[in-house]
Amino acid sequence: MILGLVEHDRGTLEETSLQMLTFARDAAARMDTPFVAVLMGEPARPLLDAMQAYGVTSAVLVQHEGLDDYAPAAWAAALGQLVERKQARMVLAAGTDRGNEVMAHVAARAEQPLAADCSEIHPGEPFEVTRLRWGSTLLEEAVLKGDPKLVTVAPFVVVPEEAPASEPPVLEVFSPELEEADFLVRVVRREEAVTDGITLKTAPVVIGGGRGVGSAEGYAILEELAGLVGGAVGGSRIATNNGWRPHADQTGLTGSRIAPDLYIACGISGAIQHLVGCKGAKRILVINNDPEAPFFSKADYGVVGDLHEVLPAIIEALKKAG
Repeated sequence: MILGLVEHDRGTLEETSLQMLTFARDAAARMDTPFVAVLMGEPARPLLDAMQAYGVTSAVLVQHEGLDDYAPAAWAAALGQLVERKQARMVLAAGTDRGNEVMAHVAARAEQPLAADCSEIHPGEPFEVTRLRWGSTLLEEAVLKGDPKLVTVAPFVVVPEEAPASEPPVLEVFSPELEEADFLVRVVRREEAVTDGITLKTAPVVIGGGRGVGSAEGYAILEELAGLVGGAVGGSRIATNNGWRPHADQTGLTGSRIAPDLYIACGISGAIQHLVGCKGAKRILVINNDPEAPFFSKADYGVVGDLHEVLPAIIEALKKAG
């Protein structure tokens, strides 16, 4: 049996979990074993309908009064108990901040290795995995030992594919034994960012600004362009470190990982830490006045020029086009 931790935010299914479900469906077929989705907390119950479209036929709802929101050690303790109960051969999760954190706890409790950010698995003896390393610039072929196999799936390396199950998933309720110490780290309050419904993770177009923007005020032109194309504005680490943008707007290794249809990088050199965050973009347009900027080597389209001149020209053309 393979168990897959389905990540959600207060009942909203994460895109990365759909990628994990597609990955898990393939792994279960290759290993000739059933797949069971794991839902943490009662707020996750409504996700059953959405998961049916991705071939989920069996799910476990982990119920506990402390699991209404994220608590990494508690999630890991519950998942570990479920692994023992089901005698699972493998446990999967999305390679997000939360997925990697929970699975690291699971691995530590079980004293087993964890293969994080995997793009492929090769079941058998030995059991081999392909991992993304060094900001996704290196593919590592490794042998994964231990029982069960603990794996997280690298974000945006798998395209979610629907494969509707003929029947609604069979749901089992599981009540773990959790201790007070399992809730020392937990979400107790949220400071929500005020948005108009478009975020870095959902926008079809993201306009990112870096050192070349020059100041917080310089982002006004990026905001204007985003408004015209229904996009969102992000920033590099330099921009957030300088206080030009809030940290929630950062794209990169220590920020958000995005996958828009188009990413417009303005005044960003293209350090590997930033490239990790935008590698899921379908197309990349780079605007930079330095023709030697590393980002150009990763771009589908490039404009060598001052963003403060190029962006107004793009905006004018869009307005004329109606």
